Amino acid sequence: MGRPKAEMTLTAEERHTLEQWTRRPKTAQALVRRAWIVLACATGKTNHAVAAEFKTTVQTVGHWQRRFVERRLDGLLDEPRPGTS
Repeated sequence: MGRPKAEMTLTAEERHTLEQWTRRPKTAQALVRRAWIVLACATGKTNHAVAAEFKTTVQTVGHWQRRFVERRLDGLLDEPRPGTS
């Protein structure tokens, strides 16, 4: 069974931004991957299907899906790392 899946709905503006991130050559590859995961989840695919499509784990898909639901687009951006600046 497992935890209930977070509700994934995208506004037109969010979808447009995510699609731009996936096409822009200068976008960090980690961000592109996160954008693809969120776009796939928004189509209604299961986390297992998305994980198989992107050759990642179900936990990774769930992590980015939750971060997006909680913080929207800002949740997909890298957080500052500890250490010297």
